[in-house]
Amino acid sequence: MKYWLTSDTHLNHSRIIEYVNRPFKSVEHMDRELIRRWNERVEHDDTVFHLGDFAFCRGEKDYNYYAEQLNGKNILVKGNHDGRESKSIITSMTIKYHGIDWYMSHEPTPVYKYNLHGHVHDLWKIKKYHNKYLINCGVDVHNFYPISIEEILEEIKTLT
Repeated sequence: MKYWLTSDTHLNHSRIIEYVNRPFKSVEHMDRELIRRWNERVEHDDTVFHLGDFAFCRGEKDYNYYAEQLNGKNILVKGNHDGRESKSIITSMTIKYHGIDWYMSHEPTPVYKYNLHGHVHDLWKIKKYHNKYLINCGVDVHNFYPISIEEILEEIKTLT
């Protein structure tokens, strides 16, 4: 079992292609590719922490429509574009992994040494803020794939 992080998939959101210059021809193309890349990495018994802005859920394309197509057990942190239909009441959370307290939120929030977040799309992967690290888990900076917590640990080792 592995732990994965991702954010800002914005499934079913056609305008996000234009807003952040995503390389997709249509929202259908983007959705298919994001789902394919997710499932290419994530196994059924893995856990995925999605750090907000999962999908624009409208009509038949609700949360379950997308969640049923994705591998893994999904834990959703609510993002600023997630409405009531997002199925999440979590706005932030902390886990301990490899002896490190990891604070997870949608927006960058440097309250712990390591903040896993989304929201900023393609602005940076890791940013040092005083003695804290803001770690962008958004799909836009990870070639539209989820990133494993092990990969994040390796990237942090190069900075410390």
